[in-house]
Amino acid sequence: MTTETATREALPRTVITPPGRLNLPRWRELWEAREVLYRFGVRDIVLRYRQTVIGVAWVVLQPLASAGIFAVVFGQVAGLESGGVPYFAFSLAGMLAWNLFNGIVSRAAPSLVANQALVSKVFFPRMLVPLSSVLAVLLDFLVGFALFVVLLFVYGINPGWAILATPLWILAAIVLASGLGMAGAAITVKYRDVAYALPWVLQLALYATPVAYSLESVQQNVPSSLSWLFVVNPLTWLMEGFRWSLLGLAAPPWWQVVGLAVVSAGVFLAGTLVFQKLERGFADVI
Repeated sequence: MTTETATREALPRTVITPPGRLNLPRWRELWEAREVLYRFGVRDIVLRYRQTVIGVAWVVLQPLASAGIFAVVFGQVAGLESGGVPYFAFSLAGMLAWNLFNGIVSRAAPSLVANQALVSKVFFPRMLVPLSSVLAVLLDFLVGFALFVVLLFVYGINPGWAILATPLWILAAIVLASGLGMAGAAITVKYRDVAYALPWVLQLALYATPVAYSLESVQQNVPSSLSWLFVVNPLTWLMEGFRWSLLGLAAPPWWQVVGLAVVSAGVFLAGTLVFQKLERGFADVI
């Protein structure tokens, strides 16, 4: 055996296999490239707060302002019920959950187009680009969550053992939003209309979801011919779960918990398949 042959056999080998029936990504390849996801996430955080006067305080001011307006409009003017807790805390809990979902979707969808130079010239698992949006949004959520914990002590709210289930609702929101974000990112590469339509759709979804009001208020004030639309909305299940864990309100029924898990996993799988199907054409049309 020659030295050249021995050196060639000692080199690592990459075996290229055809995609399976579902064309799922190579999870091992994604894991080995996890440093790329981390770098993209850190870069987004740095770029967002660079040259800002108050920096990360924007993460606190935005949900506080929204929750304050919702508390006045829906709590004082409309007189809606909040389950016996201060309406400001009620609406802030909803805004934390909504901002986590909304932030991931709205940042992941345009991520490929925003990084088109890298996507078209450098090889790496492109799915990591939209998934990296989770890191920056999760950091914002944790900052807001820390403020919310302080407010729990201020208002004397004790959610009890239900607060231990909070990571499960956070995970459900991330999985659901990531699936939509991946699909949105893949479709945006070819159809830039998504960049214009998505903010409008998310704005409609904000008011069509019990973020600033409760599902009980909907069932009391909205005709049954329309209220069922709120009941079957998976984001409603997410809001009810968050408020149960953070405020100690009534626990969501079991079918909502199971439904949220199934829908989140299904949307993530669907988003993955859409991304995989369209990924081959990214470099040609981006």
